[in-house]
Amino acid sequence: MIHESTRNAGLQCSESEALLKGSAEDGGLYVDRYLKEKRIPLQDLLKMDYRETALAVLSLFFDGIGKEKLKEAISAAYDRFDIPETVSLQKTGDIHVLELFHGPTSAFKDVALTLLPHLISNALPEGEKALILTATSGDTGKAALSGFSNVPRTGILVYYPKDGTSRIQELQMTTQEGENVAVYGLKGNFDDAQTAVKEVFADQGFRKVLLEKKIRLTSANSINIGRLMPQIVYYFDAYRQLVLSGSISLGEKISFSVPSGNFGDVLAGYYAYCLGLPVRRFIVASNANNVLTDFVRTGVYDRRRPFYKTISPSMDILISSNLERLLYYLSDENNEETAAYMQELKEKGCYRISETMRKKLQELFAAEYFSDEETSAVIRRVYEKEGYLLDPHSAIGYAAAERYKEEGKIVALATASPFKFPAYVLNALGQEVAEDEFANLRKLTEVSGQEAPKAIARLQELPVRFEEAIGREEVRSSISRFLKEHEL
Repeated sequence: MIHESTRNAGLQCSESEALLKGSAEDGGLYVDRYLKEKRIPLQDLLKMDYRETALAVLSLFFDGIGKEKLKEAISAAYDRFDIPETVSLQKTGDIHVLELFHGPTSAFKDVALTLLPHLISNALPEGEKALILTATSGDTGKAALSGFSNVPRTGILVYYPKDGTSRIQELQMTTQEGENVAVYGLKGNFDDAQTAVKEVFADQGFRKVLLEKKIRLTSANSINIGRLMPQIVYYFDAYRQLVLSGSISLGEKISFSVPSGNFGDVLAGYYAYCLGLPVRRFIVASNANNVLTDFVRTGVYDRRRPFYKTISPSMDILISSNLERLLYYLSDENNEETAAYMQELKEKGCYRISETMRKKLQELFAAEYFSDEETSAVIRRVYEKEGYLLDPHSAIGYAAAERYKEEGKIVALATASPFKFPAYVLNALGQEVAEDEFANLRKLTEVSGQEAPKAIARLQELPVRFEEAIGREEVRSSISRFLKEHEL
């Protein structure tokens, strides 16, 4: 199974190498040139449960690992979820809501990040170790830390924007247990953290030094194919559930509304579409940092704009890394064209795709964005009308879905538990908000009559282990310290 860089067809590697490298040597992302030739038969889908669907999908991309080892990895990952089905599809008003937050950290990232450590362990050659570097806007960090905590032959460092996450998200990371983990608050926003980590990955001299010590540098962000591929599965599973419930007929097209920041989640849906899932449209749903909305509507990607801190912090992003993979496929696997767009983004801060690509983009994708006030209004309205509680990210996906529901069946992805953002949700419901986030957590439980996930409720009891805030220029030295202290 050969993967190549989005920017250079000559940079190829095996699936195991792609897992371990994270990104290509030229800064590109690994892609499967023959993705569109692969298929998941829809009729077979109806006979499968979630884990069997996961095995069918992952076998298309990681056949070198072997079906038995993949099956073991899937079981080990999803045994950690609160529900046996892994994900849950709920009918809420006119919208079907796909709940992806029943994993150990109450966010959709768990679907992939409980599985990724097992994929990397299987790919890691005997005698070698893996160093995982991850930038996070909130949820990826905790899910990655949880997944890799105390996994043999691995170490993980997570960088998050200091004061750029919810208090619950921050505590989930800074209280993380495990002897092989470290967490740093970065002075800046998520794009600063992501750029700093990318610079480390692009430093071939540093990679060489690590390889001499038999250490592989890799990522738990969705730039890693091992993060991306497991997310394809829940799109197929949502479709299966709709067919089995009689909501749609087999072969009928449906739409998906996806809260989007780094574009990884909606890209996984696009992969599912390429594998044969009948999709009418993907709605890319954004907050005030609406760079993706403008891109879908105009074909121009321009990150030269104000950065806003919003009540949906995991989407506070202006550089959407995974969009590069979509450009590669929209350009008919044209590495040179993709590389040119990325060079323009680096040098000018913007690029305009060709007219042919723009038309292909808009045939399948639409985009909407919502202010904090609009997001809060949706949370309150849906709760008062349907009794259903949305977090500020899922609310944006739900609001966008409402604008397209007349076209046919639509699924809105719910990416996090509302209890990860109790202050924002309480405020949206017109309730008084306390300074103490755990008082807000208790009040949200009281107001809604719903229990907070146990892992969130017990955060107050855990000691904070990581309090250091660093500048972007200190990322390299923090890695060196980690390697020395942990003898990795």
